[in-house]
Amino acid sequence: QVQLVESGGGLVQPGGSLRLSCVASGRIFSFNGKGWYRQAPGKERELVAAVTSGGSTNYADSVKGRFTISRDNTKNTMYLQMNSLKPEDTAVYYCNANLMLYGSGSYSDYWGQGTQVTVSS
Repeated sequence: QVQLVESGGGLVQPGGSLRLSCVASGRIFSFNGKGWYRQAPGKERELVAAVTSGGSTNYADSVKGRFTISRDNTKNTMYLQMNSLKPEDTAVYYCNANLMLYGSGSYSDYWGQGTQVTVSS
């Protein structure tokens, strides 16, 4: 069974830091991490940070200078380093990646189940 699993969420005080990880498991031939999204209660899912196949990154204006996306495709892993966290960063965070499975010959889009990040004093 192929899965994307996020980890690293939790409760943190304003100004604190968290590092989210997204690991793909299963019969994966190729991993291409694409980005992190978040969804706060009562709001739509929004893009937080993205990385292109060439390695270029872009960020939502609300997180620029505070969040950093990175990935190691050889380890089927993507990260989101979050610094200077604010209460408005509270949300469920999801990772998104394209995966090519052995024998498939093409990439498919996968999502993780989400990890809760709560920023509160």
